[in-house]
Amino acid sequence: MRYLLLLVVATAALGQSGPQVEISHTTEGLRGVSAVSRAVAWASGTHGTYLRTIDAGRTWTPAQVPDTATLDFRAVVAFSADEAFLMSAGPGEHSRIYHTSDAGQHWQLQFTNTNPKGFFDSMVFWDSKHGVVLGDPIPDDSGKLKFELLQTEDGQTWRALPPAQLPAAIEGEGAFAASNTCLAILPGSDQNLWFATGGKVARVFHSPDRGQGWQVFDTPIVHGPDSAGIFSIAFRDPLHGVIAGGDYKHPNDDGPNLAFTEDAGKTWTLSPLRPLTFFSAVAYDRKVNEQAIREAAVEKAMRVKAVAPERLFIVGQDFIFDFRPPHNPHRINGKKKLGIQFNAASPYPEGGALLVGPKGSIASIP
Repeated sequence: MRYLLLLVVATAALGQSGPQVEISHTTEGLRGVSAVSRAVAWASGTHGTYLRTIDAGRTWTPAQVPDTATLDFRAVVAFSADEAFLMSAGPGEHSRIYHTSDAGQHWQLQFTNTNPKGFFDSMVFWDSKHGVVLGDPIPDDSGKLKFELLQTEDGQTWRALPPAQLPAAIEGEGAFAASNTCLAILPGSDQNLWFATGGKVARVFHSPDRGQGWQVFDTPIVHGPDSAGIFSIAFRDPLHGVIAGGDYKHPNDDGPNLAFTEDAGKTWTLSPLRPLTFFSAVAYDRKVNEQAIREAAVEKAMRVKAVAPERLFIVGQDFIFDFRPPHNPHRINGKKKLGIQFNAASPYPEGGALLVGPKGSIASIP
């Protein structure tokens, strides 16, 4: 059974209906979510928990990977009702990668981080064979701090990217395992890879060739404390992207927490929206994004300039911005009495998004 969330409208509703709460049958904290389609989706969270639906959220089935009660699955990437990868975040051996190809009947432990200073933050895949995991900086052989990057080219074995290929991290710089969105790619055969950082600095690392070469760029997002920085990064195409974050210990502070780029991340322009709060995740609507890419191709061929359609989901702790620039965002709040809060979002291929949060919260936006 589903219940409608209470809408608190900041601007015109733009013809949208509100999100629907989906009964998760768990009270675990959820930060991983992966929408394969409207019908099939996975989620993940604390105490080795994962969930799966195959009927568009009418029924969510929670389960636990064997012998993982101490693990926190901050990331899940799914490719079907049967196949999914899980990544746990935690110090040293608490950071692991698991895989199932039979809907969770069996799980294969693919990788365990044996470095006691290691800590996984995010996991993405171009396809079921090619993926990347990002971890916090660890010292290389020369003592320089380098972010840890693992890659797979067969969906089974993982190798560490040579630290020499990465720019050095700054002391006190790290990534956030808040929503599995501090690491970004574009699907398919695209070669771009980005990740965002926080702490002493708030920077964006960009590789145009899947990790072989890198550039790193400063951003205007708030930073300094270890609780502040960029928590999420997403790209609409190779040039246009967004970063969001803030200070999770001071979630109501008014930014600067949101910025956009039009040059692949080299420069960032702060959003004029005010007031802002802490944002844990940001995602582009996939259907609108595909339309924008098609229109951009036509515009380029015809040598005309137009405003491409755009839709973003920006996740705050107890609300979502449904943002269609250049309009002001539509703010959607959860009912406090239902305990609905949010950590992460995964866009549906058909448009809209699936959201997860504390205490087993799951909701969908059309």
